[in-house]
Amino acid sequence: MNETTHRTAPDTTGTLDEALERLHSSGPEREGWLTNHAPMAVEALVRNGQAATVHRWLDYYRAKLEDMPDRFAEVTPANWQEALGDPRRIADWAAYFERETADRPWRDVLAEWWPRLLPGIAGGSTHPVIRLGHSVRTLLTTAETGPRVTELAHALGYWAARHQPLPPLTPLAPVRTAGDALAAVPRVPDQSGGIRARLAQITAFPQWQGAAATGPDEARAGLEELVGAAVHRYTEYGHGNPVMLVHAATAPNAVLRTLPALPRELWVPSVGAAWAASAAVTAAYSPAEAAVLPAGYGASLTADEVFEQAAAHGDDHTIKFTDTALDVGDAPALAAALRSVELNPPVL
Repeated sequence: MNETTHRTAPDTTGTLDEALERLHSSGPEREGWLTNHAPMAVEALVRNGQAATVHRWLDYYRAKLEDMPDRFAEVTPANWQEALGDPRRIADWAAYFERETADRPWRDVLAEWWPRLLPGIAGGSTHPVIRLGHSVRTLLTTAETGPRVTELAHALGYWAARHQPLPPLTPLAPVRTAGDALAAVPRVPDQSGGIRARLAQITAFPQWQGAAATGPDEARAGLEELVGAAVHRYTEYGHGNPVMLVHAATAPNAVLRTLPALPRELWVPSVGAAWAASAAVTAAYSPAEAAVLPAGYGASLTADEVFEQAAAHGDDHTIKFTDTALDVGDAPALAAALRSVELNPPVL
């Protein structure tokens, strides 16, 4: 996985904190179930040297924001299990994690809740774990400011409220590489409905050998392989659903970004959950046929040029996918990012 220099430099503009403060009175969803992507997109923009574009982008996006929903009933250490996976409790969960991260180091809160939340990684179309991955990346590489810790609390709360385990699945034949495993994932028979209807149709996944890691370093290597394979696959298969298929890559990459903040004993179960999330999105949205692209497609572009195109394009999924493609960093990944720019309608 490669990162250019500006992607690891701390943000000294104050833009990210300003943006997060603008956003934290908003809920993580709108219209009952559509995700608020703004916290993730602004983090990616700042990370990739586009801080100057953030407030203009938020001015465009604010029409999609809704206020944080009303509180329902307080989440406590005694009743959290009954509140898990209850979307009516989104504000209750956000408040719970705000209290937890005010009283304890955020890493301790994350380590306690990661194994509880991991089985529900597909909930909210994988957006909660993606939001968490952006938040953790910021906290690991920049100052632990109030808005950044609050962002972690809201991401954890969103995941807890939308926690949704996959149905029991039949294991199919073992597959060695992540790319071959994604190619072997059976498509759901009816791709006409929303993601919840599609996930309910999943019955079996191939056994990707990388998901059977026995040690933390092996788990990390497997996650890197999976993210790379999912990014590369988008170039030829992203047309099946250009928005939703980005999550086959961005969800496992969120897990990969979170690993350094977790105790190493949690790394092995993390790769299996990331595989389940990536495979679920692949099963739900992959088209039957690959697209045929010209030889050398996207080969002349640099990482900076590709991200500049994504930022100018403005689509939140395109920005986040390009950010993940730049983590992979090779020429096929840049081509996949360019493909997302072309497939998704521009908004700016």
